[in-house]
Amino acid sequence: MKLTVARESLPLKAPFRISGHVFETSDIIVVTLEDGGARGRGEAAGVYYLGDDVDHMLAAIETARGAIEAGIDRAALRELMPAGGARNAVDAALWELEADRAGVPVWQIAGIDAPHPVITTFTLGADDPAAMAEAARGWADARAIKVKLTGDDAIDADRVRAIRAARPDVWLGVDANQGYTIDRLDALVAVLVEAKVDLLEQPLKRGREADLDGYSSPIPLAGDESILTLEDVGGAKGRFDVINIKLDKCGGLTEALMMADKAEELGLGVMVGNMVGTSLSMAPAFILAQRCTIVDLDGPTFLKADRTPSIVYRDGTVTCDDSVWGPRR
Repeated sequence: MKLTVARESLPLKAPFRISGHVFETSDIIVVTLEDGGARGRGEAAGVYYLGDDVDHMLAAIETARGAIEAGIDRAALRELMPAGGARNAVDAALWELEADRAGVPVWQIAGIDAPHPVITTFTLGADDPAAMAEAARGWADARAIKVKLTGDDAIDADRVRAIRAARPDVWLGVDANQGYTIDRLDALVAVLVEAKVDLLEQPLKRGREADLDGYSSPIPLAGDESILTLEDVGGAKGRFDVINIKLDKCGGLTEALMMADKAEELGLGVMVGNMVGTSLSMAPAFILAQRCTIVDLDGPTFLKADRTPSIVYRDGTVTCDDSVWGPRR
């Protein structure tokens, strides 16, 4: 098996701001596996808040190169490499390689029905409330919008109210990106209830999950940074209502499907999210999206340019043809 790894820096259309960070590019790796005429590809952006950047991912893959090129399956990969972007890229390449060898779609190998378009959220980076309201109106076809907050109580409240006034018709979620503390949560939730917000994602810092013990929220709470891998899912029960699975966090579609199984066993809702990347990184997540009640796969909309072929956004939905990621025959 031949392993090739490339690094790319993808310019964003505009700077993207969340709590504690401003992004101007999405820096990624692309893994290609070739074996006996079959090919598999995977893309990953890593996890910025864990220091899982391009250099870290490249080093992790080089460490595992010998075992990968000797021939490895997805189960063995979970034992070989830690969760994170590097494993996600290799895992995705192994899925597509398997599909190419068999001449069948990846979704068939994953044991799900033929994928169908799903409603996706479109994300608004933190900005002046009036600018965010105008951007919300600009997503005329959106049926679901997610709002990034910064942890500034007053301006966050203004942001949410302005966006809801601009788009009274949409499902609305907010992502606090760890920007709040438990003593400030009631005030935030009161604003969200007033604005008819449907989901509050990651209000507290990772490591402060126990602060939510006994906390009753009238709005469903989703864990994102708090829920990285399969190991974290059990601890979500009683603290979160929904887990946000991202392939870069958990190390690939293989583990993501296991996390969805565990969440469903515990009665938790399942959401799929993304780090900003091209359609190549959205395609494996689109497989998982078929099992999710909330889908956030808008990453390519932030980029100046996407790959071809690409996923398709239409009427507030996203769909991914097998030509984007799957067998070549």
